Amino acid sequence: MALQGAVGGAFRRQAENCRRLGSPFTAHLCERLAAMLDKRTALGRAVAGWPLDPVESALALRLCGALNMVVRAGCAPALARHYPPHTDTGAALDAALRAAIAERGDDLAGLLESAPQTNEVARSAILLGGLLTIAAETRLPLALNEIGASAGLNLHPDCYAYDLGQGRRWGPGDAPLTIPCDWRGAAPPLEAALEIASRAGSDLAPVDPADAHARERVLGYIWPDQPTRLERTAAAFVHAAAHKVTLARADAADWAEARLAEPPEPGIVRVLMHSIAWQYFPKATQDRITAALTTTGAAATREAPLAWLRFEPDGRRDTAAILLTLWPGGETRALGRGDYHGRFADWSGP
Repeated sequence: MALQGAVGGAFRRQAENCRRLGSPFTAHLCERLAAMLDKRTALGRAVAGWPLDPVESALALRLCGALNMVVRAGCAPALARHYPPHTDTGAALDAALRAAIAERGDDLAGLLESAPQTNEVARSAILLGGLLTIAAETRLPLALNEIGASAGLNLHPDCYAYDLGQGRRWGPGDAPLTIPCDWRGAAPPLEAALEIASRAGSDLAPVDPADAHARERVLGYIWPDQPTRLERTAAAFVHAAAHKVTLARADAADWAEARLAEPPEPGIVRVLMHSIAWQYFPKATQDRITAALTTTGAAATREAPLAWLRFEPDGRRDTAAILLTLWPGGETRALGRGDYHGRFADWSGP
């Protein structure tokens, strides 16, 4: 028996995505789970009867994250022996998976209720390019407002160092972490003076960087055969815990409308930004945010501009679009495309 229909297809599709994004272990895990889960176990019934769209709700990543959390917590030692840095993907891993599903099925099914929150900090290397573009064109400090902020790790892009390829580096010498990102094409102006005036964010389930349990949950969603991502995220958590940013527990549209309704501050660019989050907002939420930006942008001035920076999927495979709308004017520009995990950015436009 195996997972059938849309649910089984979602696991196999996620396996392909993980393989392309450099996680062969998670790809194999998705394939094996699709092959072995069925309605004979409580977890199999929960997965097979999943009430949401299995692709849009990232069902496969929910389950892979749940398994990783159980392993990292020391609750499945037999399965842990087959997790990275080990490379066993044979019958022994299958047996350990079946045992964990039988012994921890209720725990795993409960963890499925939470959507993955990786808060991929390497996306700061892509957002950085957009922020430098805004800074160069307005010559003003930026007030950052992020929706879908999770733990707010990407609200500190000016605090990190970046290795951008071709000998290009950006960031303070005492940065808490260095993010490698291969910038290609007509790169944004690295010499632009980037000054962050304020930082704020919202999320339906914001993560407190100082909360060890919450941190561990986020780390559990990072693919276990990508230790560099784990180390980078852990370092960003330490920085964020020491430099608190206000993160509101709020609907994205409610929060964005309220922030945009506040009187603009002369000499400051208000920036609404988000990365790989838009697809998770209902269309009504997207429409409300777009309408609020359009209304507020119509009243923007050169002394108090408004910017909408986003890094989001647009239907093309493997990369997401980097888009910027700047008011006054309101023209939307495709700055380039980037890797979902921030491994590279191509600044050659659409």
